[in-house]
Amino acid sequence: MFRPFLTVALVVFASAKCNAASPSFLNEVMPLLTKQGCNQGACHGKGAGQNGFALSLRGYDPDADFKRLTRELDARRIDPAQPERSLLLLKATGTASHEGGKMFGVGSREYAVLRDWITAGAPGPDTSDATVRTLDILPADRVMKPGERVPLTAWATYSDGSRRDVTWLTKFETNDAAVAEVTAAGGVTAKRAGATSVRAAYLTEVAVAVVTVPHDRSVDATLFAPRNNAIDGHVLTKLAQLRVEPSGLSGDLEFLRRVHLDAIGTLPTTAEATAFVADPSPDKRAKLIDALLARPEFTDFWTLFLGDLLQNRKERDHDVRGVKGVRQFHDYLRKQVAANRPWNELARDILTASGDTVANPAVGYYVVTVGEAAPEKSEAAESVAQAFLGTRIGCAKCHNHPLERFTQDDFYHFTAYFSRVKLDRKDSKLGPTTLTVGLKDANQTRRPVGVNQPRTGAYLRPQSLDRGAVSLLPGQDPRAKLAAWVTAPANAAFSGAMVNRVWKHYLGVGLVEPVDDLRATNPPSNPALWAELCREFQSSGYDLRQLMRTILNSRTYQLTSSSRPANATDARFYSNYYARRLSAEVLLDAIGDATGAPEPIDGYPLGTRVLQVPDPGANSAFLKLFGRSERTTACACERSGDVTMPQLLHLQNNPGFASKLDAATAAVMKQWDALDKDDAKLLDWLYLHALTRAPRPAERDAVLGMLKAGQPRADVYHDLLWALLNSKDFTFNH
Repeated sequence: MFRPFLTVALVVFASAKCNAASPSFLNEVMPLLTKQGCNQGACHGKGAGQNGFALSLRGYDPDADFKRLTRELDARRIDPAQPERSLLLLKATGTASHEGGKMFGVGSREYAVLRDWITAGAPGPDTSDATVRTLDILPADRVMKPGERVPLTAWATYSDGSRRDVTWLTKFETNDAAVAEVTAAGGVTAKRAGATSVRAAYLTEVAVAVVTVPHDRSVDATLFAPRNNAIDGHVLTKLAQLRVEPSGLSGDLEFLRRVHLDAIGTLPTTAEATAFVADPSPDKRAKLIDALLARPEFTDFWTLFLGDLLQNRKERDHDVRGVKGVRQFHDYLRKQVAANRPWNELARDILTASGDTVANPAVGYYVVTVGEAAPEKSEAAESVAQAFLGTRIGCAKCHNHPLERFTQDDFYHFTAYFSRVKLDRKDSKLGPTTLTVGLKDANQTRRPVGVNQPRTGAYLRPQSLDRGAVSLLPGQDPRAKLAAWVTAPANAAFSGAMVNRVWKHYLGVGLVEPVDDLRATNPPSNPALWAELCREFQSSGYDLRQLMRTILNSRTYQLTSSSRPANATDARFYSNYYARRLSAEVLLDAIGDATGAPEPIDGYPLGTRVLQVPDPGANSAFLKLFGRSERTTACACERSGDVTMPQLLHLQNNPGFASKLDAATAAVMKQWDALDKDDAKLLDWLYLHALTRAPRPAERDAVLGMLKAGQPRADVYHDLLWALLNSKDFTFNH
């Protein structure tokens, strides 16, 4: 009955006698538990813990973990009098029953650290310990052959200037195990051709090592020569390093359809296609690109893009921002796109928006991200980070980020920028919602701007994610400081986030994937190209049209989607154009254009293009089925480009689609009359109209054969239209 008292007494006694050589709880014990997986979500790090023992996820709360290890349940987990009999060691070595199995052996380095820590009295977190500042991996970049093995070492630099080899305490993981595997000790083995990165984590710091495994084959060097601009140089250099051949240049019609759908979200007309093919100008593609970037359809398309990014939607649970507020913000964004407003200026305006939603529709961004929630519970911090910096910090709301250096304190420091946002929310029929920045807190005191950290109770002042100090003048809106930091040229994440989004839109795969998950442990697939595009975007004054012009004029964008044997498996390095399904709005508009029957949208005049509809809540089973964004978060994952069985069944059997085909068939028969009842000419026109290409010989022979066999002409063309609009050639951009 006296054991608990004696155990605690021994701990206190031993703690008083521990010497400087005893293992550090913060710098050795905690990272050891993390590397062994003890505090991971699948083990004791989950919310309820495991078998009565809970640790903070990946060690984000060392004080609580220390108490659980040394005080909880009458200090049953450690025995300073007989360290080797400590339950912590018995379970980890498999000597005692442990659901997680054996973690390490008796006599191992891990065992010695925990034993010595317990022997020294299990000292707790020491605030005088040097803290880790940076982590480096050596080698940081390695070209390997399949089967080759290379050991990595991790080096930590601390606040006292010391530098230590922490490889044995570092957790290593690979971003693509199919290309390269990594052991717990940091040994990397190349598996097959490709490129990936190995990420390392020690305490709050992370680092990556890039592994490149070229194909073992010869390539045609002449294929790497043609280049239109700097983009091609970086892409081809990477492909040459991997020994992946690029595809050839797309044909005129292939390029015409592609760039229309990518830049303005509409199909080219038959007249546009005929004129483009007939144009002998060597620079006709560059001229076409300039013309598309100046069209009103471009403005419609990219207003939709920004509406997704900035979550322009109605509020589901309130009547304070209905369709009227959504339309106001949409019109505001449309004016910015039409004027080619520099992205950094537009971002600053939105981040610092105040006033009412009529005079300043950008306030709508805060209506949906701040809402009625308390500052520390609003969505503003994670939405701003993801939309403007391409950075996902939501994990740090509850615990330290598992893949990045952001801590829980970092999250609430960032949240503090929005702590004084006040929304005077009115029913939309009574007046507009107004945003003000309160100069005083709820107690009407001049307390410094900040929020309470829910776990520790600490009052945290505004601080940027790079942990730079922020000084505020009395009465100053903290968001002004935030906007200045976010849009500063030195903030590579700001330019990188938009560059990556635009690049993915046009090339199908982001330089970083997921597209809005920029972090040190998720590096771009082509770092040199990434740096080039970010530099150009900044030097252009954050001109989105110029960024797009550069991408569209590159040979990389203009490559055919047809692959070669030497690039058939490439899906990351842009050796060919990657075909992808049209987005929900673009596909529905394309069906309307091809059939001559635009989609009716409730509340909008017939003939309104789906791309022009501001409200993502507009009633449309088609748009929901084909993955439009609901705009509930800033995550790009809200918009889906997946192909599903319900989508295919909808296109094949939906009554509304069938009625459009009936109307289109009647129009086709009128066109037949206009073409002197020449079926060959009609086939050319119809394929150009729907697919922006000529019919292939087999397709032509099949249709003409059915007509020659006496099948009713209207039925043949009705079925042909159905087949064309259900084909991959129509539903995909390629």
